[in-house]
Amino acid sequence: MAEIRQIDGKLCFGIYNANKKFNRFYQHVLGNYGLTYPQYAVMLVLWKHTPITVRELGSYVDLDSGTLTPLLKRLQKNGWVIKSRSTKDERVVNINITDYAKKMEQEIYAHVNQCFDILGLTRSQIDEALEVINVVSDQLDNVDIHKITSVD
Repeated sequence: MAEIRQIDGKLCFGIYNANKKFNRFYQHVLGNYGLTYPQYAVMLVLWKHTPITVRELGSYVDLDSGTLTPLLKRLQKNGWVIKSRSTKDERVVNINITDYAKKMEQEIYAHVNQCFDILGLTRSQIDEALEVINVVSDQLDNVDIHKITSVD
């Protein structure tokens, strides 16, 4: 493979830059609902899988409890979720959605889909991009970090 030295030819920069732009896009899309993109990602899981433990939720969104705990605290404060300790094991925290969150689900889905249509991507383009991104993500998950050497 030919060596690539320009930043715009780097896969990592392309993904990083697209991620920043998606975050800005979703700030506008979700702003009226008082949700950030990470909170929205959590809500997508919760709308489908509640009740759920923090650990199970973390496995869906690939976040640890140290990251999820403040995020869930803000969602609870804003009326989206209810947190409760398990009666069987007090170390386990269960998450459920509020009636407000249930009520807002379809409105938010519709709004996000309408805004996403503005991007002008076909279903085929979205599927192709997602496939490539998933391949890259899977490859990164499978990297043997012992083969990576540092240069002094």
